[in-house]
Amino acid sequence: MTTYMFLLIDDESWHDELSDELWQKTMQLHADFAQAVEAAGARILDGNALERSSDSTTVRNSDGGKPLMTDGPFLETKEAIGGYYVIEAKDLDTALELAAKCPSPIVEVRPVINTSAAPSDR
Repeated sequence: MTTYMFLLIDDESWHDELSDELWQKTMQLHADFAQAVEAAGARILDGNALERSSDSTTVRNSDGGKPLMTDGPFLETKEAIGGYYVIEAKDLDTALELAAKCPSPIVEVRPVINTSAAPSDR
């Protein structure tokens, strides 16, 4: 089994339109997705929704220099990472099939590097 990070990208305006009803509907869509993951023989290892990107802090590190910390992202954008899943699936094809079932309009799928093994052992 391989581990994949699903980055869920969406227009952040949904925060402005969030009602209890919309929240419940969204949570049901994600529960349905979790069932689809299990039905495919895969597993969700972790996942969460994220606050707006405007609530984030960016830390830029430099060699030997003091880290630069700024509020929010540097670029103004409507789309941002709004959540994530860490999923274990048998292969990339399965991960992509699951990403197509995810209730986010854009899902970036990336294999997670096994950092406990040397590159030659991966």
